[in-house]
Amino acid sequence: MTSPTDIDRRHLARAIEIAEQGRGSVSPNPLVGAVLADSDGVIGEGYHGELGGPHAEVEAIRAAGDHALSQATLYVSLEPCCHQGRTPPCTEAIREAGIARVVVASDDPSAHASGRGLGILRDDGVEIVLANDDLADRARLLNQPFRKHVRTGRPWVLFKSAMTLDGKVATRSGDSKWISGESSRRLGHRWRAECDAVAVGVGTALSDDPLLTARLEGVVRQPRRVVFDSLGRLPLDAQLVRDARRVPLTIIVSRAAPRSATDALEAHGAEVIVAPGENEPARVCSALDQLGASGVTSILLEGGPHLAGAFLDAGEIDEIRLFLAPVILGGRTARDPLEGEGVEQIADAVRALTFDCQRIDEDLLVSARLRDW
Repeated sequence: MTSPTDIDRRHLARAIEIAEQGRGSVSPNPLVGAVLADSDGVIGEGYHGELGGPHAEVEAIRAAGDHALSQATLYVSLEPCCHQGRTPPCTEAIREAGIARVVVASDDPSAHASGRGLGILRDDGVEIVLANDDLADRARLLNQPFRKHVRTGRPWVLFKSAMTLDGKVATRSGDSKWISGESSRRLGHRWRAECDAVAVGVGTALSDDPLLTARLEGVVRQPRRVVFDSLGRLPLDAQLVRDARRVPLTIIVSRAAPRSATDALEAHGAEVIVAPGENEPARVCSALDQLGASGVTSILLEGGPHLAGAFLDAGEIDEIRLFLAPVILGGRTARDPLEGEGVEQIADAVRALTFDCQRIDEDLLVSARLRDW
């Protein structure tokens, strides 16, 4: 199979770069960028920017205007779709435009798409080139929420927390505001805007009375707020409940939750999901199955430590981002970022696939990817 040339790699990198511009706007669809180029250089670019709007390939073709495309190459970060969804198949647009060569960064693992679009184009005489290096990895990492959701039906989970130098997220009295700096908190709001949902446990909801909205300029849509509240204890005067008719709120309860409590929450605009299971990790899995079935492809898990531990025990944390702040709390009963049952032996510990650090003003952001989809 033909490998991408240096010119191919440059244009493919650009397609991956512009795909990012759709983040937070196209879920449950994937992020896709496309570049059209001929011997004279780039003649069109496009990205999927709105759910139900034109796909990246169509936008790039439109941007090319009156250019003849028979000698052009289309560079796309994800293999073109071949099925009728909210928009017509991109394979048809490529064929109608007369494009003779397509370079693709990554596959689409969807059952209705995987390899089919490329097969259709090959049968029509289009030359197909697939990336198999760092560009393929970058394109795949771009769409981890989409890839996990189509393969498992569950949302991709990003766990975010802020901790001290001695690994604590709250004092012994429960105070946690604020461990991280303003720049770190602003970055956390951006991640909320990029995810379909943000989740906390009822302990956090009761102690902090949060809104869990993304408070940034230009936010396209607010994330669904999800509270894991086994017994339906969230009060009706909580900010989350008072705001439930404006921004979606989902309460995850167990079968032990009183009917009177769940009925009252629903009457105030909240959605209530019953998650069965013999223990907390099992109920986490049940909740993720139901959230995924409703179209949620990504969750920002903000804690607290009890809920985060249940997610870890369930094997449902895909990436961790920890803000490490230059402060020390001490205290035997100060809270750790992750609780739960954990493992008995170091040999059984979850090991990160990647591990990165970067400075965010006075804090250090530590990122670790635990699973690769």
